[in-house]
Amino acid sequence: MSERLWGILVSSLPQLVEYCIKVTIPLTACIYLLSLALALVLALLQVQRVPVLRQLARVYVWVFRGTPLIVQLYIIFFGLPSLGIVLNAFPAAVIAFSLNYAAYMSETVRAAILAVPEGQTEAGYMIGLSSGQVMRRIVLPQAARVAFPTLFGSLIGLTKDSSLAASITVVEMFKTAQQIAARTFEPFALYCEVALVYLALNTILTLLQSFLEKKLAWQHPVKTNKKELAVYAQNQ
Repeated sequence: MSERLWGILVSSLPQLVEYCIKVTIPLTACIYLLSLALALVLALLQVQRVPVLRQLARVYVWVFRGTPLIVQLYIIFFGLPSLGIVLNAFPAAVIAFSLNYAAYMSETVRAAILAVPEGQTEAGYMIGLSSGQVMRRIVLPQAARVAFPTLFGSLIGLTKDSSLAASITVVEMFKTAQQIAARTFEPFALYCEVALVYLALNTILTLLQSFLEKKLAWQHPVKTNKKELAVYAQNQ
């Protein structure tokens, strides 16, 4: 490695880390939280016995899982201005990513809710809980444990996919690497460097996931016994 190239990599690393902290991580966090909230709503709509709402939720999932994320980004950022709706790059990226990821995550949440044994909900009704209380105090806590690994995996995937925001001019970590590469004419080395930063970030998230999964594994599952279930529900 030449002295010039080494100097470029050393001087560019602080910039990449800066934009990772200032843009990439906040962008990922905003998208993930919004996606998770929307995914929960979509999943609940699909498990409720309201045919119209259930079909609307299914159509939403079908559309956003069936079309490319990059196309959705372009429609929202470049397409909406032709309809008089102009968004800055950052909120456009948050909206597009959130709508897309919510469709995938809602299927994970829906499957986790349906994985909770019916005996749990029946026992909840037997002790006088309403349907909302059964869902909030009994079903969702158990579904969260089932869905956690996949949902956290979505966070790791989102951290990498957030680099696509560079395509709509969001100056995040990858866009910064592109700008430095354009100035220095060292694209290979700089793209490898930014890949290593993503790898380090996702390694931390993977270790965090492993730790949290062990924490969840220590918790005892809810029993179907009526008395124990009542105590559990009251403590939520």
